[in-house]
Parts: sequence; C-alpha cells; structure tokens
Amino acid sequence: MACFAVPAVEAIVVTASYFAVKKREMKLEMPKNTVNGVLAAENSSKIKLSTKISWLMAMLWGGVLLLAFEHFWHGEIVPFPPFLSAMSNPEDTAEMLHEMATVGVSMAIFVTAVWGVVCAAASALYKKTLLRKAEVQD
Repeated sequence: MACFAVPAVEAIVVTASYFAVKKREMKLEMPKNTVNGVLAAENSSKIKLSTKISWLMAMLWGGVLLLAFEHFWHGEIVPFPPFLSAMSNPEDTAEMLHEMATVGVSMAIFVTAVWGVVCAAASALYKKTLLRKAEVQD
C-alpha cells in the first residue's frame, strides 16, 4: 500500500547528502584543479563519492516513482486527501504500517546493498583499468 514511502524517505536523505558531498568536493577540488586561473586535467585514482551517491539516488528515485505509479494505477494512492486509501480505515492503516515496516524497509535495505556491490565492482574495475593504462604508458 505505501511500501514505497520508506525508500522515498531514504531517497530524500540521499539526495540531500549528494548535494552536500558535491558542494564539499567542489570546494576541495577548485584550488587543486586551477593553475594560473586555468583548469588542469584531473587524474583521479578512484571514483568520486558524489558519483557513487548519485547512483544510489537514481536507483532509489527510479524505484520510488515506479512503485508510486503502480500504487496509483491500482487505486491505493488517490489524488485527494488522505491520499493513501488505506488511511481512511484504521484497520487498513495498521496493515499499511506493517507493510511499510516489513516490505518497505526490506526494499530499502536491498537496494542499498545492491548499490554497495555495484560500487565495489565499479571501483575494482576502475583501478584495474588505471593499472592497465599505466602499464601501457610505461
């Protein structure tokens, strides 16, 4: 009924984190990347944290939007208050909260775990590519 609400809250927190990390990275990189007022080429040995967070953000928002549309399609979300059809009946509200606590939390944890695996694999491949590139230049 409202299982998408838990990943939606996580997506909001991750989005706020993304903008904070991106701003911090820009502040730290500006002095390094400018030589006499001209941007220098960046040689990084790892994938930026903001890039990794953006992957999680995309995964979460994509899932939330898809699930919200599916719930709207099935009439579980309505365009008038209380917006969630389960909130009109106290018995349905209890069922909705239980679903959010079980299914919603499970989905959020699973998506975050998959993101962790993707980040680890991407970092390993990136390092491997950099090593090959260094060997070719030598």
